[in-house]
Amino acid sequence: MYIIIDTINGAKASAIIYSIAETAKANNLKPYHYFELLLTEIPKHMEDTNLDFLDDLLPWSEKLPVECRKQNQ
Repeated sequence: MYIIIDTINGAKASAIIYSIAETAKANNLKPYHYFELLLTEIPKHMEDTNLDFLDDLLPWSEKLPVECRKQNQ
């Protein structure tokens, strides 16, 4: 099953992605690197019942890798 933007589910998925990207930008993160981190780390925890690991992945977390952060100029 494909979710495309011109369906209700596609619009919802797009809104979630845009929201994450804009929140990353607002927190001085590089959106591409932030998405890459999320898409590699979250699958590692699919069997976890404790979701505390998500706190470290929030865009304002001090524990995010330096690669995700924009350089101060």
